[in-house]
Amino acid sequence: MNLTSDILHAFTPTGKLRASINLGNPILANKDAATGLPFGVSIDLANNFAKRLGVEIELVVFDAAGKSVEAVKAEQADIGFFAIDPLRGEGISFTAPYVLIEGSYLVPQDSAIQSNDEVDREGIRVTVGKGSAYDLFLTRELKHADIVRAPTSPTVVDVFVEQKLEVAAGVKQQLESDLARFAGHRLLPGRFMVIQQAMGTPKSRGADAAHYLAAYVEEMKASGFVADALQRHGIQGASVASGV
Repeated sequence: MNLTSDILHAFTPTGKLRASINLGNPILANKDAATGLPFGVSIDLANNFAKRLGVEIELVVFDAAGKSVEAVKAEQADIGFFAIDPLRGEGISFTAPYVLIEGSYLVPQDSAIQSNDEVDREGIRVTVGKGSAYDLFLTRELKHADIVRAPTSPTVVDVFVEQKLEVAAGVKQQLESDLARFAGHRLLPGRFMVIQQAMGTPKSRGADAAHYLAAYVEEMKASGFVADALQRHGIQGASVASGV
């Protein structure tokens, strides 16, 4: 799809490409401890998209998925990187997914819970990051367990441990990292969901802009750009989504 002046303006109404970045998902974005600058797969895709448009990029960085979503809905950002979810679709045009991520449960070592299907029971409290894909999914799916919301996804296990809750839910890699900080816990085998990570832009920017962004994502998957980014950043447990 050719880049027209109308499409360019749709993505850059301020003259820059403003990309909403969520640091709450370590598979997609992290902050460099030395420089304080964000890096990761989503930043690589954002920078490359800005290069394609021929404009300067401005990273609008948040610590939680919900904040990142709201920034795009409110048109404080022109593109963003989100888990596809029906609620988030209101006001945002999503591409097809570019990465698939596993969602896992963490429990105390001595917990009687041994499998994912044992979590949804009366008296079980599941910790999630407020507004995360896990929050949205489990709010719909859990019928008996209660949900306790941590401020952000990276603080889920801190809240889980501090409040002595039964289950923590999140990105598998984040929970594995938290195991190093909090001994005496274990991951349940398998996964309770697969998260489809996509790019998105405000629906108000029009169908042509949405189609252009969707085509960009498909090209980045097919060319190996996404796979190379995952490998370059040492990401395990995530896979490139198939093409459409």
